[in-house]
Amino acid sequence: MTRYSLAIDIGGTFTDAVLLASDGGSYVDKTLTTHNNLLEGFFRGVDLVLGKAGIGPADVDDVVVHATTVVTNALIERKGPPVALLLTEGFRDVLYIREEHRYDMYDPQIEFAEPLIPMERTFTVRERTFADATVDVAVDRQEILDIIGKCRQAGIVSVAVCFLNSYRNGANEEEVRRIFAEEAPDIYVSLSSVIAPQMREYLRASTVAINAYTVPITRPYLSALITELKTRGFSQQPLIMLSNGGVIGAERASTIPVRMIESGPAAGALVACYFSRIFGIPDLISFDMGGTTAKACIVQDHEPLVTGTFEVDRRYRFKPGSGMPITVPSIDMIEIGAGGGSIASVDDLGLLKIGPESAGSMPGPACYGRGGTDPCVTDADVVLGILDPKRFLGGDMQLDTAAAETALDDLGGKLGLPRSQAAWGVFEVVCEQMAAATRTHATERGIDYRGLPLLAFGGAGPVHACMVAELTESTKVIYPPLASVLSAFGTLVTPAQIDLVRSLVSPLESLDWAAVDGVLQSMMKEGGDALREAGIPDSEACFAYAVEMRYAGQQSEVRINLPADVVSARDTRRIQDLFETEYHRQYGLKLAGMGIEIVNWLVTASGAQADRPAARQAQAGAERRSESRNVFIGGEPQSVAVYQRAMITAEDRIAGPAIIEERETTIFVLENWVATLHASGSIVAEKTKGAS
Repeated sequence: MTRYSLAIDIGGTFTDAVLLASDGGSYVDKTLTTHNNLLEGFFRGVDLVLGKAGIGPADVDDVVVHATTVVTNALIERKGPPVALLLTEGFRDVLYIREEHRYDMYDPQIEFAEPLIPMERTFTVRERTFADATVDVAVDRQEILDIIGKCRQAGIVSVAVCFLNSYRNGANEEEVRRIFAEEAPDIYVSLSSVIAPQMREYLRASTVAINAYTVPITRPYLSALITELKTRGFSQQPLIMLSNGGVIGAERASTIPVRMIESGPAAGALVACYFSRIFGIPDLISFDMGGTTAKACIVQDHEPLVTGTFEVDRRYRFKPGSGMPITVPSIDMIEIGAGGGSIASVDDLGLLKIGPESAGSMPGPACYGRGGTDPCVTDADVVLGILDPKRFLGGDMQLDTAAAETALDDLGGKLGLPRSQAAWGVFEVVCEQMAAATRTHATERGIDYRGLPLLAFGGAGPVHACMVAELTESTKVIYPPLASVLSAFGTLVTPAQIDLVRSLVSPLESLDWAAVDGVLQSMMKEGGDALREAGIPDSEACFAYAVEMRYAGQQSEVRINLPADVVSARDTRRIQDLFETEYHRQYGLKLAGMGIEIVNWLVTASGAQADRPAARQAQAGAERRSESRNVFIGGEPQSVAVYQRAMITAEDRIAGPAIIEERETTIFVLENWVATLHASGSIVAEKTKGAS
């Protein structure tokens, strides 16, 4: 019997729905995101794909997976409920002092993201745990009861707790949670010893504050999702995509929303790995451009780069340190405000600027006809002739060409350019911004991006990918099946997975393996519990190990993946060799005679890799239309051939400039590029040899 799996990815502009059948059939659709009630757009997408397949909710008997921007939106909009922070006495200013690092030492007006929890809702507790895990001063019950009373008066609905050295011993934090559970069970409590049990006080405090700020939003949201799915007749409990590229059960995910921030983008990066294996290309660039943002991730040896920390709500786009740090494992990617809805404007110097402000889904670009008047990237694509306004979303959402032209006329007037040249300027500038972000991201990690193939997806990605490839010196662009909704599909080929970290600082030469075993067993138990909740039996659970190491005295660590036999054999010499090899690869040297420290131990608990087909087949016997339209390339009109993706066969060689349309997106192939159909159903565009 045919089995069906369902994925819904809520983005800043569109909500994507994918229904996959075990026989290879696929049904996809897009609907505008309903920001006032995300579940409205969620189930609108569900109804659209179920209707296309002619099945009901009870027929979805595989998995239901969800990626969402609900956490990101809450942080960006800062519309969360009142939250309190409990700290060790004497450390009340931790969120304001940060780590005393100036991300731009020459800027006298430097700005930082304002802490989510203000000073007036920050309380200190007379307690103390030493760095060796010894509890010197226990929590006083009456003091916590007094704080609960103050929280009641202030209307607090959630509390973050971050005590000094609690990553070594969380007993005092657990006591606070116990008292709150007895006296104020309606107040959510997030503990740093559970959310981020790692050294570095400010990172832990920032991470647990973000979790506490968003958990009152995600708990009701995901609870409502679980209930509504059951009410509608779905038999499966939903799985939620995490920032690390794995999925876990919605109930557990609702308590750790800080791990969901890069939910959708992480799915895109993971599906890039999926296609890198299909094509046998170990290294490539994942390029995802949607309606609000563009994301780039480097895939190496069929795996994405992973980071232990990342930032949200940066004051400046490319300046680490200007946002709020989060210390949880995440796919390492760069994200910029350059999507189809990004607004084009003219700055004080008279220069064209794209984003980061976005028109989103409401009102959206001017061409959406929903009241928007600002010129956006999608408006420029319509004016240039790249997008057919009558076929957007297969004609279900026709675009207003006149409104787009008016918006670009206004922009052109400010630039002193005619409409078509202003539109081409928007196209070029947004592509250069995305290429610059990709180059920066790769170079900072010591990776040579030149020549790496691009995997292009997202609603706007295929429109701009060929130009981005030109700017990053790439000669190949892959446009996979389901390109417009590929992040949603990515959640269906992603295994259940959770990454866990514990700090245990120790010199390598005197490593206490008994303590290490205790830490590893604790993480393996937690990971096994999470997998079990996601429907993975113990017999299918897999565990991988890693460490974060440094030379003694250094501030930053290098992540080293450890083979299982190294851990079981307690082979410190092999660990040292692995560290020195990776350190030399990244920095080009070794520090002979310098002591080596292990700072963090990491365990990845995962289930088996999902194997679901994604290819769409050409429609046998369907009519192949021969048509063309004028596209303003470089601001000048040029007749460009237009193809329907479903009609392309393996024998076709499509020379650019050309347009390849499908219902949810459009591929724009530049001159000196040739597109062909791959056996996977992907369109592959390659630059012709000798073309400059």
